[in-house]
Amino acid sequence: MRSTALLVIPVGVVVERRAARSKWADYLWRPVSVLIGTPAAMPGTPIETTTGATLFYAGETAIELHRTETVYYRDNINSDAPMLWVVLQPVLSEFPYRVLSVTADPGEGEAFTDGGDNIVEALPMPADVLETVRQFIAEYHVERPFKKRRRTPSDALGPETDVGK
Repeated sequence: MRSTALLVIPVGVVVERRAARSKWADYLWRPVSVLIGTPAAMPGTPIETTTGATLFYAGETAIELHRTETVYYRDNINSDAPMLWVVLQPVLSEFPYRVLSVTADPGEGEAFTDGGDNIVEALPMPADVLETVRQFIAEYHVERPFKKRRRTPSDALGPETDVGK
């Protein structure tokens, strides 16, 4: 399917793997940062090992900005802590996750939590992405006034309608 995004920001994702204290899982995985651009590393490349944790480059994706979503981006960047939602999807391979999505839309980020097996983490939005989103909003946002719809009384539905029976 072809994207309708007006602006695409290429990003890479770094994940952390920690030993689990569970008999059901060996490791716990979580996204920890978003890198601007597309690093030359292959997904699954170790970046750094510290006591109890290893950082890996998980892969690349793109933040897609759509003009119809500017109100959500605006609410996000006007919050105390602008965020990006990073979504990892489990896969059957040597590296157990692939980067499914990174989004600046809080609603879209929340919708990914409904999937069940996906790992969804809200991370601080890098300054370069914040500025790009800010410029996108300035260029494409159109304020749409809220119009409250009037409800139609039930008797206006006509005699054929059996409402409530």
